[in-house]
Amino acid sequence: MEIFQNLLSIIKTIQFRDVVDILMIALIIFGLFRIVRETRAVQLLKGLLLLFAIYFLSSLFGLVMLSGLLRAFFEASVVIIAIIFQPEIRKALDQMGRTNTWKKFFSLFRHGKDDEWEQRVRKSIEDAADTSVLFSRSKTGALMVFERETMLSDIAATGTIIDASTSVALFGNIFFNKAPLHDGASIIRDGKLYAAGCILPLTGNKEVDINLGTRHRAALGISEQSDAVVLIVSEETGVISLAVNGELTRDYNRESLVKRLSVLLLNDAEDDEKTRRILRGRKKQ
Repeated sequence: MEIFQNLLSIIKTIQFRDVVDILMIALIIFGLFRIVRETRAVQLLKGLLLLFAIYFLSSLFGLVMLSGLLRAFFEASVVIIAIIFQPEIRKALDQMGRTNTWKKFFSLFRHGKDDEWEQRVRKSIEDAADTSVLFSRSKTGALMVFERETMLSDIAATGTIIDASTSVALFGNIFFNKAPLHDGASIIRDGKLYAAGCILPLTGNKEVDINLGTRHRAALGISEQSDAVVLIVSEETGVISLAVNGELTRDYNRESLVKRLSVLLLNDAEDDEKTRRILRGRKKQ
């Protein structure tokens, strides 16, 4: 009875702001867990928990030197965690900065450009799909990066700025195997070919298929570091692939490619079962 009364008295002291405070902390912890649970950072987190357990036991049994050393380590833990989890923290902040809420908010200020922008993007999708089919038949390698909310100006600076309307002929000239820009990636921004011959960072994922070449590894790398949608045509096999959020989906034809790019770039409804089966199929990591 006394325990119940004590619990009731504690509950009476809780205010609305305390509930909000607890919910916010819970959301932050849940978000951090989602970020690290499928990355190598989860192993580092386990190591930190092990060190904390050792520190607790050393303090309990009076191991002065060990507990003092670990105490100094944990006092500097903010800097250490920032260094160790830098990729995950960067990814989390990037995701926060490109949420749909911000996108909808800023779209209120560009009503006059929406129709024109959508037409350009749809044309770039169709041009890229037509080019990919031709390249697939001739086994011509290609790497096209569709920029979304994360700006890739630093990547574009490694290549040549073009800023031209897309076309099959233009893509054909750029990726022709004797052209000076064919080895790099082309960046498509707002439905226009913004830059070509760009150098992309390679993926840091050690578990990717060993059969994947540099072109596919570069596509995975930029998709891990940004929200870009990357289109790849294999020079060896002619297979058309897409890299999004560090995952690779393969074996696209023109129809499924146009539909998937429309979903990713224009938020079109995806109602084609054949496209969904392809996306649920082989994923190369």
